[in-house]
Amino acid sequence: MPQVVRSRIGELHGTPSATPLPQRLRSLADREAVDVLHRAARVLVASLPALTDRLVEALYAQEPGYRAAIDSDRAEVWQEVHHSLRHNVGSLIQPREYRESAHRTSRWIGEIRAEQGVPLDAVLHAFRMGGAMVWQDLVDETARRDPDDVRLLVHVAADVWNFVDEHCGVVAEAYRQAERRLSWRRENRQRLMVAALLDGTARIADLAEAAAMLGLPEQGRYAVLAVAAAPRGPGAAARPRLTLPAAHPGAAVLWHPGPEAEFAILPLAGPPGELSGLAAALDVPAGTRAGIGSAVEGLAALGDARRLAETALRACPASGGTVLLDEHLPDALVASSPALAGALADRVLGALDRLDPADRDVIVETLTAWLDADGSAQRAGAKLYCHRNTVLNRLRRFEQLTGRCLTRPRDAVEVSLALAARRLLGA
Repeated sequence: MPQVVRSRIGELHGTPSATPLPQRLRSLADREAVDVLHRAARVLVASLPALTDRLVEALYAQEPGYRAAIDSDRAEVWQEVHHSLRHNVGSLIQPREYRESAHRTSRWIGEIRAEQGVPLDAVLHAFRMGGAMVWQDLVDETARRDPDDVRLLVHVAADVWNFVDEHCGVVAEAYRQAERRLSWRRENRQRLMVAALLDGTARIADLAEAAAMLGLPEQGRYAVLAVAAAPRGPGAAARPRLTLPAAHPGAAVLWHPGPEAEFAILPLAGPPGELSGLAAALDVPAGTRAGIGSAVEGLAALGDARRLAETALRACPASGGTVLLDEHLPDALVASSPALAGALADRVLGALDRLDPADRDVIVETLTAWLDADGSAQRAGAKLYCHRNTVLNRLRRFEQLTGRCLTRPRDAVEVSLALAARRLLGA
């Protein structure tokens, strides 16, 4: 509720105003006008419960933002209004004694209404409604006692409304500060909840609350996207987060920073091939690596989804790109065990390291192209711009150097995994 009078009345009581008015106006607020105001205010003090009743009813009828609060707990709103009015009217009579308590009341109302979600416009409207009702009662009481004294109230009217505006500013600032605190708490709580879900440490009992807080279905299908950017030099601009393709406009994607990568929780609602379409449409900046894990069921499995996304990220080439785990399982298998992958690469490809580097690279490139071409020397030669016989000659040389036979399935699998280890781990 608004606080009502301070500046010129305060001067007459020995309390300086914050902004002195011009002398011409200040001379209007004489002792006679203040005495008239005091007489009317004392009557209002005696009838505060009735005034409170009328103001609460007016709020219910005229301010929709307060209606829910009054329906929920009319007694609580009544006490708030009464407490505010008591300081308002007290400020008319004893501004020095009531100033600090009036400010505290305004701040308290701003904070409590922000916490309850009552719109700020509604709170300010309520303050001005209270100010208007108090002023009208002062005028009515003065007119009842002596109509000629009403003219004297004009000399303090500006002070009344300046005080209303001052306390509207107090309540607005308190409201905004409370909003900022509440927003920070919500964001921090959400961040901690997302971190717990991705770490797999969220309690089962908290999943329903997490679903409500994050706006996600508790039993929905999810995947996790892990993104790691190339190192940036000093002074470089912050890396923007990836924008998901337009095929997922309604997805409530939640991002969470990690020490080596950022993670995004991806709600899934489409067909089984949805992740393939997402990976293909994802626009990854040059040098950025992105890994998408397999789909999981329910928020409780997001910890597993994060680990799968990290595995996919490890399977992503250092040069960047996007890896969908389900489509790169052999590479992911290699990346999941660097020590074993390195041992396999040394065992299978170690003999090539004794060659001249240029010669070694030609053999590795030819072998890779042949495997990518599903064992077709013709297609591998077309890719390498050489004759198919050249491809076959290089493959035979590889077999001679390593003792492997590329037509033997077991050897072909080991060679493929060893090449993946060299490519992904530099083994």
